Amino acid sequence: MKFALLPLAALTIMALTTASIARADDDAWVVRFGAHVVAPQSDNGHLAGMRSSISNDTKPTGTIEYLFTPNLGAEVLVALPFEHDIRLNGTRLASTKQLPPVIGVNYHFMPDSTVSPFVGVGVNWTHFYDSKGRGALQGSHITIDNSWGGALHAGLDVKINDRWLFTADVRWMNIESDVHLNGANIGKAKVNPLAYGLSLGYRF
Repeated sequence: MKFALLPLAALTIMALTTASIARADDDAWVVRFGAHVVAPQSDNGHLAGMRSSISNDTKPTGTIEYLFTPNLGAEVLVALPFEHDIRLNGTRLASTKQLPPVIGVNYHFMPDSTVSPFVGVGVNWTHFYDSKGRGALQGSHITIDNSWGGALHAGLDVKINDRWLFTADVRWMNIESDVHLNGANIGKAKVNPLAYGLSLGYRF
Protein backbone atom coordinates (compact mmCIF):
# COMPACT_ATOMS: atom_id res chain seq x y z
CA MET A 1 0.00 0.00 0.00
CA LYS A 2 2.75 2.45 0.94
CA PHE A 3 4.69 1.73 -2.26
CA ALA A 4 1.51 2.24 -4.30
CA LEU A 5 1.23 5.71 -2.80
CA LEU A 6 4.62 6.85 -4.12
CA PRO A 7 3.30 7.99 -7.54
CA LEU A 8 0.46 9.86 -5.80
CA ALA A 9 2.91 11.54 -3.43
CA ALA A 10 5.15 12.54 -6.34
CA LEU A 11 2.18 13.98 -8.24
CA THR A 12 1.02 15.98 -5.24
CA ILE A 13 4.46 17.37 -4.45
CA MET A 14 4.98 18.29 -8.10
CA ALA A 15 1.66 20.14 -8.12
CA LEU A 16 2.59 22.07 -5.00
CA THR A 17 6.05 23.05 -6.21
CA THR A 18 4.90 24.15 -9.67
CA ALA A 19 1.77 26.00 -8.53
CA SER A 20 3.55 29.26 -7.78
CA ILE A 21 4.78 29.63 -11.37
CA ALA A 22 1.71 28.26 -13.15
CA ARG A 23 -0.65 31.16 -12.44
CA ALA A 24 0.21 34.79 -11.88
CA ASP A 25 -3.21 36.49 -11.77
CA ASP A 26 -5.01 37.66 -8.64
CA ASP A 27 -7.32 35.65 -6.37
CA ALA A 28 -5.23 32.48 -6.69
CA TRP A 29 -5.05 31.76 -2.95
CA VAL A 30 -7.86 30.56 -0.67
CA VAL A 31 -7.41 30.32 3.11
CA ARG A 32 -10.04 28.49 5.16
CA PHE A 33 -10.54 28.26 8.92
CA GLY A 34 -13.12 26.02 10.57
CA ALA A 35 -13.62 22.90 12.66
CA HIS A 36 -13.71 19.20 11.80
CA VAL A 37 -14.77 16.00 13.50
CA VAL A 38 -12.38 13.07 13.12
CA ALA A 39 -14.55 9.95 13.32
CA PRO A 40 -12.61 6.64 13.16
CA GLN A 41 -14.23 3.70 11.40
CA SER A 42 -16.47 1.52 13.57
CA ASP A 43 -14.18 -1.56 13.51
CA ASN A 44 -10.70 -0.55 14.68
CA GLY A 45 -9.17 -4.03 14.75
CA HIS A 46 -7.83 -6.03 17.69
CA LEU A 47 -5.11 -5.14 20.19
CA ALA A 48 -3.71 -7.73 22.61
CA GLY A 49 -6.48 -10.06 21.43
CA MET A 50 -9.24 -7.62 22.39
CA ARG A 51 -11.52 -5.63 20.15
CA SER A 52 -10.45 -1.99 20.02
CA SER A 53 -12.55 1.13 19.52
CA ILE A 54 -11.29 4.69 19.09
CA SER A 55 -13.31 7.75 20.06
CA ASN A 56 -14.20 10.77 17.91
CA ASP A 57 -12.76 14.24 18.49
CA THR A 58 -13.41 17.76 17.15
CA LYS A 59 -10.76 20.44 16.72
CA PRO A 60 -10.14 23.70 14.78
CA THR A 61 -8.62 23.22 11.33
CA GLY A 62 -7.15 25.33 8.57
CA THR A 63 -6.30 24.90 4.91
CA ILE A 64 -4.46 26.92 2.33
CA GLU A 65 -5.12 26.24 -1.35
CA TYR A 66 -3.36 27.59 -4.41
CA LEU A 67 -5.52 27.61 -7.56
CA PHE A 68 -3.12 27.22 -10.45
CA THR A 69 -6.15 27.10 -12.75
CA PRO A 70 -9.74 28.10 -11.86
CA ASN A 71 -10.57 24.39 -11.58
CA LEU A 72 -7.42 22.82 -10.15
CA GLY A 73 -5.83 23.64 -6.81
CA ALA A 74 -3.08 22.32 -4.54
CA GLU A 75 -4.02 22.29 -0.85
CA VAL A 76 -2.43 21.74 2.57
CA LEU A 77 -4.56 20.82 5.60
CA VAL A 78 -3.40 21.52 9.18
CA ALA A 79 -5.18 21.21 12.54
CA LEU A 80 -4.77 21.42 16.27
CA PRO A 81 -3.97 18.00 17.79
CA PHE A 82 -6.86 15.55 17.96
CA GLU A 83 -7.13 13.43 21.11
CA HIS A 84 -8.71 9.97 21.20
CA ASP A 85 -9.59 7.43 23.87
CA ILE A 86 -8.80 3.80 23.06
CA ARG A 87 -11.11 1.15 24.48
CA LEU A 88 -10.41 -2.56 24.56
CA ASN A 89 -13.53 -4.74 24.85
CA GLY A 90 -15.37 -1.58 25.90
CA THR A 91 -12.97 -0.51 28.69
CA ARG A 92 -10.95 2.72 28.37
CA LEU A 93 -7.32 1.61 28.63
CA ALA A 94 -5.35 4.23 26.68
CA SER A 95 -5.42 7.67 25.08
CA THR A 96 -3.37 9.28 22.34
CA LYS A 97 -2.95 12.53 20.45
CA GLN A 98 -2.40 12.84 16.72
CA LEU A 99 -1.69 15.38 14.02
CA PRO A 100 -2.90 14.39 10.51
CA PRO A 101 -1.58 16.92 7.95
CA VAL A 102 -2.68 16.27 4.35
CA ILE A 103 -1.33 17.59 1.08
CA GLY A 104 -3.40 17.08 -2.05
CA VAL A 105 -5.03 18.40 -5.17
CA ASN A 106 -8.68 19.42 -5.62
CA TYR A 107 -10.77 19.70 -8.76
CA HIS A 108 -13.51 22.38 -8.61
CA PHE A 109 -16.31 21.62 -11.07
CA MET A 110 -17.99 25.05 -11.35
CA PRO A 111 -15.55 27.63 -9.96
CA ASP A 112 -17.55 30.63 -11.28
CA SER A 113 -20.88 29.48 -9.82
CA THR A 114 -22.32 30.40 -6.43
CA VAL A 115 -22.20 26.72 -5.44
CA SER A 116 -19.16 24.78 -6.64
CA PRO A 117 -18.66 21.10 -5.74
CA PHE A 118 -15.16 19.68 -5.67
CA VAL A 119 -13.30 16.39 -5.24
CA GLY A 120 -9.71 15.77 -4.29
CA VAL A 121 -6.98 13.23 -3.65
CA GLY A 122 -3.87 13.47 -1.55
CA VAL A 123 -1.37 12.00 0.88
CA ASN A 124 -1.79 11.92 4.66
CA TRP A 125 0.94 11.62 7.29
CA THR A 126 -0.32 11.05 10.83
CA HIS A 127 1.94 11.62 13.82
CA PHE A 128 0.86 9.94 17.08
CA TYR A 129 2.31 11.21 20.34
CA ASP A 130 1.64 11.54 24.09
CA SER A 131 0.08 8.06 24.17
CA LYS A 132 -0.74 7.00 27.74
CA GLY A 133 -2.12 3.99 29.55
CA ARG A 134 -5.37 4.52 31.41
CA GLY A 135 -7.21 2.49 34.03
CA ALA A 136 -5.60 -0.95 34.37
CA LEU A 137 -2.78 0.19 32.05
CA GLN A 138 -2.00 3.39 33.98
CA GLY A 139 1.77 3.90 33.98
CA SER A 140 2.40 1.53 31.07
CA HIS A 141 4.55 2.67 28.16
CA ILE A 142 2.42 2.90 25.01
CA THR A 143 3.61 4.02 21.59
CA ILE A 144 1.78 4.15 18.24
CA ASP A 145 3.73 4.22 14.99
CA ASN A 146 3.32 7.15 12.62
CA SER A 147 1.30 6.42 9.49
CA TRP A 148 1.47 7.26 5.78
CA GLY A 149 -1.64 6.78 3.67
CA GLY A 150 -3.88 8.06 0.90
CA ALA A 151 -6.64 10.61 1.40
CA LEU A 152 -9.85 11.37 -0.50
CA HIS A 153 -11.69 14.69 -0.32
CA ALA A 154 -15.10 16.01 -1.42
CA GLY A 155 -17.13 19.09 -0.61
CA LEU A 156 -19.01 22.22 -1.62
CA ASP A 157 -17.87 25.83 -1.79
CA VAL A 158 -20.68 28.38 -1.41
CA LYS A 159 -19.70 31.88 -2.57
CA ILE A 160 -20.75 34.68 -0.20
CA ASN A 161 -19.17 37.42 -2.31
CA ASP A 162 -16.08 37.86 -4.46
CA ARG A 163 -13.75 37.33 -1.48
CA TRP A 164 -15.57 35.23 1.09
CA LEU A 165 -16.89 31.70 0.82
CA PHE A 166 -18.35 28.97 2.99
CA THR A 167 -17.14 25.37 2.67
CA ALA A 168 -18.61 22.06 3.82
CA ASP A 169 -16.38 19.05 3.21
CA VAL A 170 -15.52 15.49 4.16
CA ARG A 171 -12.25 13.55 3.93
CA TRP A 172 -11.38 9.90 4.23
CA MET A 173 -7.86 9.08 5.38
CA ASN A 174 -6.05 5.74 5.36
CA ILE A 175 -4.50 5.53 8.86
CA GLU A 176 -3.31 2.15 10.14
CA SER A 177 -0.57 1.96 12.78
CA ASP A 178 1.15 -0.66 14.93
CA VAL A 179 0.62 -0.26 18.67
CA HIS A 180 3.31 -1.16 21.22
CA LEU A 181 2.80 -1.87 24.93
CA ASN A 182 5.99 -1.81 27.02
CA GLY A 183 7.97 -2.43 23.83
CA ALA A 184 5.88 -5.36 22.54
CA ASN A 185 3.75 -5.11 19.41
CA ILE A 186 0.16 -5.83 20.44
CA GLY A 187 -1.52 -5.31 17.08
CA LYS A 188 -2.53 -2.77 14.47
CA ALA A 189 -4.98 0.05 15.09
CA LYS A 190 -7.14 0.59 12.00
CA VAL A 191 -8.32 4.17 12.36
CA ASN A 192 -9.25 5.03 8.73
CA PRO A 193 -11.43 7.99 9.77
CA LEU A 194 -13.86 10.31 8.11
CA ALA A 195 -13.09 13.96 8.87
CA TYR A 196 -16.07 16.22 8.21
CA GLY A 197 -16.69 19.84 9.01
CA LEU A 198 -17.39 23.45 8.06
CA SER A 199 -15.04 26.32 7.19
CA LEU A 200 -15.10 30.01 6.33
CA GLY A 201 -12.76 30.92 3.48
CA TYR A 202 -11.15 34.06 2.11
CA ARG A 203 -9.82 34.41 -1.45
CA PHE A 204 -6.90 36.71 -2.24
